[in-house]
Amino acid sequence: MKKIFLLLLTAFLFVGCGKDEDTIYDFIGTWAGTYEGTEKGDWNVVVATDGKVTGTLHSNQTTENYYISGHLSESGDLVATIGFPEDGEFRGTFTREDKKATGTWSNAVPTPTRAGTWKGAKTSK
Repeated sequence: MKKIFLLLLTAFLFVGCGKDEDTIYDFIGTWAGTYEGTEKGDWNVVVATDGKVTGTLHSNQTTENYYISGHLSESGDLVATIGFPEDGEFRGTFTREDKKATGTWSNAVPTPTRAGTWKGAKTSK
């Protein structure tokens, strides 16, 4: 009976020691990259412990800086706005495994609306 108990206890320990649940903590830190489309430039954001995302989008053509504000889910899905008040969108996916990020952007101010894609990576914790 003791052998069966020890065998079951060992099995439960191995099951309990599996990979930790995915959390927002894998994404906390600074991320940066470039964007392109009808306009080109650089972006950078900071992901906070609560998933809040803040940063800037800098246009190479207009030399303007636009505020990025949004939220990153525990699965790495980003939903953010560009500008203040919100004039555009900055959406995409951050990945845990390779610390990369990709997505799409659009900005309605100034007119006409501009849009394209972005990519980047985690630069620091």
